[in-house]
Amino acid sequence: MEVLEAAGCYVAIPDRVLCCGRPLYDYGMLPRAKQWLRRTLDTLGPEIDAGTPVIFLEPSCAAVFRDEMLNLFPNDPAAARLASQAVLFDEYLHRTGYRPPRLERRAIVHGHCHRKAIMGMQPAQDTLSGMGVSAELLDSGCCGMAGSFGFESGHYDVSAKVGEHALLPRVRRAPQDTLIIADGFSCREQIAQLTDRRGVHMAEVLAMALGRRHAAPKPARLDWKPLAAGVAAAFLTASVFRRL
Repeated sequence: MEVLEAAGCYVAIPDRVLCCGRPLYDYGMLPRAKQWLRRTLDTLGPEIDAGTPVIFLEPSCAAVFRDEMLNLFPNDPAAARLASQAVLFDEYLHRTGYRPPRLERRAIVHGHCHRKAIMGMQPAQDTLSGMGVSAELLDSGCCGMAGSFGFESGHYDVSAKVGEHALLPRVRRAPQDTLIIADGFSCREQIAQLTDRRGVHMAEVLAMALGRRHAAPKPARLDWKPLAAGVAAAFLTASVFRRL
């Protein structure tokens, strides 16, 4: 919110818990997933009608509204409008021509699979370049976590091997003052679980440039034990706003 307000935006956060439904339909629970999407369409109805951009921090959530929702609601005009209004955080700032403050840092960037497949990484690359960040976009494929996949019984070894293919070794080799940028929640979780580093979101990087945060998060290790298969609750974080 601080970054968006600094860019001249009025930010409003929905007062109801909303979910993109991905954890449900990934497990075949399509009726329940559609219920959550319908709730989102109804809650954001006035802003959808007004053409207000809807900002997403999580690429897998944004992908639902840009892609899968249109298959679940093929004849719904509100769904089509929301799909056109759904944008990622840095994607929106890039579209508006926002010029972020300088941040003379080095960074490695891991792109989320859904973002690379549907939205692309160019807005993030252009934003970092405009900040003066010397960023390396990794050709790292998938992080291996893939939502709840890496936490499920029987998937731990596969998940770790996928991460060890490219991403995790590169993160471990990075100097301590290099930012590890990963917008995907599951990507940051994989990095935190299997290395001594923590990833940051593009919103956090821009906040650093504004001076709202003076350093990257300190490394933290979490206690990761494979869990039995199940669906965890995943909540949509959406910011709705208009330009001032």
